[in-house]
Amino acid sequence: MSITRIFAALAGTALLAGRVEAQQPPAGAQPTAAQPAPRIPRATASTRASVQVLIDSRFDAKEGGWFGALNLAGPARIAIDYGQPHLRGRNVIGMPGVVPWDSVWRTGANMSTQLSTEVDMTIGNTFVPRGVYTLFSLPTRSGWKLVISKEVLQWGTDYDPSKDFARIDLRQRTLPEPIESLTFWLIPAIENPPSTTFPHGVLKFAWGTTELSTDWKVGR
Repeated sequence: MSITRIFAALAGTALLAGRVEAQQPPAGAQPTAAQPAPRIPRATASTRASVQVLIDSRFDAKEGGWFGALNLAGPARIAIDYGQPHLRGRNVIGMPGVVPWDSVWRTGANMSTQLSTEVDMTIGNTFVPRGVYTLFSLPTRSGWKLVISKEVLQWGTDYDPSKDFARIDLRQRTLPEPIESLTFWLIPAIENPPSTTFPHGVLKFAWGTTELSTDWKVGR
């Protein structure tokens, strides 16, 4: 090899070494942290829904009777607020981790399902004083129960059986077409004067092809 080629090779090696050294951080320098990818907003897997029925009178314990809502604080409400899961092609009833058999189910998604009633009422055959409660359900192959809990504002899976207020038998019906999103209804029956029957109706919820229901009424 000629002297010229030897010097050229040595020069190339020195240039490459200089480039590699230039790419190395100085001694004691902190490595530059990788920049996180920009956050992309996403929709949550479940939604939130509510249903309510309005009563045009309120009971005044001091006066011992019912009075027009406009004279007090507006219509009395019975309301259910709940997280709303969706089928997304699944057969959810009896599905482990979703609606398993023989386990208390949150009957909603995320935060617990809340029942708020501003009037004393009866659900099924159980008297429920006005107040705020949590609703669960117990699905079994032989039938379903509605579970009313005195504990409120807890995560939906934080069920404490010692807080049970009542367990109420539910009627069950198989629907011809599936309901995509868990849905609750409070359906009032229509009573016109001169009827003296207090407000009443049906409480029901459905998901997939399963519909559950019971009766409700104001008072005992």
